[in-house]
Amino acid sequence: MSYQQLHQHFLKISHFNHLDAICSWDQAAVMPDGGNDARGAAMAELSVLIHQLTTAPQLADWIAAAETETLDAQQTVSLTAIKRRWQQANQLPEDLVMAQSLANSTCEHAWREQRKNNDWSGFKTNLAKVVELAREEAKIRAAGTSVSRYDAMLDLYEPGMNCEKLDVLFGEVKTWLPEFIQRAADIQARKTFIMPQGPFAIAQQKELGMAVMQLLGFDFTHGRLDVSAHPFCGGVPTDVRITTRYDESDFMKALFGVIHETGHARYEQNLPAQWTGLPVGEARSMGVHESQSLFFEMQLARSPEFTRLLAPMAAKLLGREQDAAFTDANLYSVNTRMKRDFIRVDADELTYPAHVILRYEIERALIEGDIEVDDIPALWNEKMQAYLGLSTEGNYRNGCMQDIHWAGGSFGYFPSYTLGAMYAAQEFAAADRAIPQLREKIAAGNLSELFQWLKDNIWAKGSLLSTDELMTAATGEPLNARYFKAHLERRYLSAE
Repeated sequence: MSYQQLHQHFLKISHFNHLDAICSWDQAAVMPDGGNDARGAAMAELSVLIHQLTTAPQLADWIAAAETETLDAQQTVSLTAIKRRWQQANQLPEDLVMAQSLANSTCEHAWREQRKNNDWSGFKTNLAKVVELAREEAKIRAAGTSVSRYDAMLDLYEPGMNCEKLDVLFGEVKTWLPEFIQRAADIQARKTFIMPQGPFAIAQQKELGMAVMQLLGFDFTHGRLDVSAHPFCGGVPTDVRITTRYDESDFMKALFGVIHETGHARYEQNLPAQWTGLPVGEARSMGVHESQSLFFEMQLARSPEFTRLLAPMAAKLLGREQDAAFTDANLYSVNTRMKRDFIRVDADELTYPAHVILRYEIERALIEGDIEVDDIPALWNEKMQAYLGLSTEGNYRNGCMQDIHWAGGSFGYFPSYTLGAMYAAQEFAAADRAIPQLREKIAAGNLSELFQWLKDNIWAKGSLLSTDELMTAATGEPLNARYFKAHLERRYLSAE
């Protein structure tokens, strides 16, 4: 059967993707600086090899023949996913794939030191090449799909989403978010809390992070925790690599980074085993992926119920006679404090959408050619002042250089974060309806029913359903942003 030939061929591709994922993790986490040029060249060659396999001439005949075969419902969906992957790969020439891999690797590696040094001048030189190639990719993909250039890139991360829908979703958020932020600031100005005082030893922070990972069901026989310049979840479902970065003055940053990445990891570790290696067995989209990390970090871990579990664990390892600071009530106040700040990954969930919308608006204009790389700092500063009242003039390190995404060529990714927050709020509301006394069970440390709900409704589905179908099956309706708004209102404004 031609479908079986396709099945075996894409399993072969997945083995090379496995190697690429582990090499990427190594490059970000433990590779010595001097190895980057050789590693970049090797990974560029590997990216071309994967591209050649995904565009192999015989695949066209196999796909055409498979479409005439008698397949079951899941095989039919799998064939559609294979065809989509094949079509996407065929849009790009090999020389562009090679050039992008080299440029992205060079820019990303240099970014690590350039960001530390606030070196916008050095960074923008490398970024300009990354953007030039990303625009070329967007132009090619748009021509092949009759959509805008940015929509073509967005579709790689969030199939079915486009700027028209995003503008409605984000535009609605912008109508109420400034008011919510100000109301939350007024409420918190009347409250007091005790900030835990460091230094907090990295060894104890890591021990706490791993203990929480265990509580959250992370499978350490198929994954590990390490350190990198920018936290991420990588690897493959059978070998998931997550990273964090530690700050001895604030243990919350690393801890909630670990919890966030554990949400990604649990999704990967519970994808449908019977579809391993095939596109249909992968996560549905980056928005759905982010919904799992934000489900863990925001919906679950920052809840008052989970904080009752977290407080004694943190006090035991890090408290050092700070009893008042490590009560569950105080830690909940700390974990849900709203603060206008520069750094996206450290932002609270109320101000976070402003960070994402800012990036979406800039990268969309950049890919469409409406602005140039030189325009980014001023535009970033303008939007930060408008959305959060902060100036980043001259502060590139904590402004437009803070993220790894553009350095690595990931244009179209940022909207996934706020889409994920919206999906997560809707998913938790559905789980709360489905599981009797869910919040009491969380407070008691009984998380098994919640994780089983996620496995049954999200994780085990892979990409068998479209995002709208997935959300409708799990929650009863497609994406509805009212759940996100209601969640923020309940958590941040209920004390009014």
